[in-house]
Amino acid sequence: MFHLAHISDVHLGPLPPVKFNQLASKRITGYLNWKLNRKGTMAGNYLGGLLDDIKTRQIDHIAVTGDLMNLSLPEEYEMAGKFLKQLGSPKNVIANCGNHDAYIPSALQRSIDEWAPYLSGDDKIISSSKDYPILRKRGDIAIIACNSAEATLPFFATGYFRKEQAKRLETILEQTKDMYRIVMIHHPPFPNATSWAKRLIGQSRFREVILKQGAELILHGHTHLDTKTSIIGPTGDVPVICVPAAGNAPGGHRPASRYNLFSIEKNKQNWSTTLEKYGFSDNHDGVGLIETHQL
Repeated sequence: MFHLAHISDVHLGPLPPVKFNQLASKRITGYLNWKLNRKGTMAGNYLGGLLDDIKTRQIDHIAVTGDLMNLSLPEEYEMAGKFLKQLGSPKNVIANCGNHDAYIPSALQRSIDEWAPYLSGDDKIISSSKDYPILRKRGDIAIIACNSAEATLPFFATGYFRKEQAKRLETILEQTKDMYRIVMIHHPPFPNATSWAKRLIGQSRFREVILKQGAELILHGHTHLDTKTSIIGPTGDVPVICVPAAGNAPGGHRPASRYNLFSIEKNKQNWSTTLEKYGFSDNHDGVGLIETHQL
């Protein structure tokens, strides 16, 4: 049995002090969004409660599907680095970047530089976004992290899945076809998951790779929602799961802080996957089991 925890969209707070010259960019819109919206919804120590609960579980690996930061401010890189260390060793924690980790043109490369051990596969330490997808093998489990994060214009939060990454993903999926393959990406890879300005550009390219090579599970973030859908693989539907934002307070219009726990087991030639959802309910109680699904 292999146990994988999935968290996403951490948006670590509180926001560090912002200098005036740092707002002379796309950051001005994100700063206003934080002040007017996220400062309230990401308040409190709900993330801390979530992490305390994770540490009580038997977990082999933790997957973080992006948005550790808010505005890619210099101080936020250190905050995010400390958060990843709090989760565990790079050997047992894998992360990829979200659009907030690539908020301005230089941010994605700095995110990779700062958190490289947590963003890397088994074969080498990642050095740029051109190294994606990356692969980790844990027994019969293959964890494959893609990158959809790129800097965008103000009021846009689009992601990108380009041809070169698609080719590399196809190769990795082919090489790991006898394993249980988990594919991570920040942006949802299916239509109408978000508004037009927040969509994944190249999502049809991603789906074409899955249709040809298959996968057993796809994890994403970005929407801050609790959703389960699927895209078509060569032998049937592949589950696509999103987890709500890890730091979100109860009582808002999106689900409260949560993590998903996948228990994966091979029975003869077939895989069995159980999904348990843990988090806060809207009545502000502590972390508990919300529901269980057999995928």
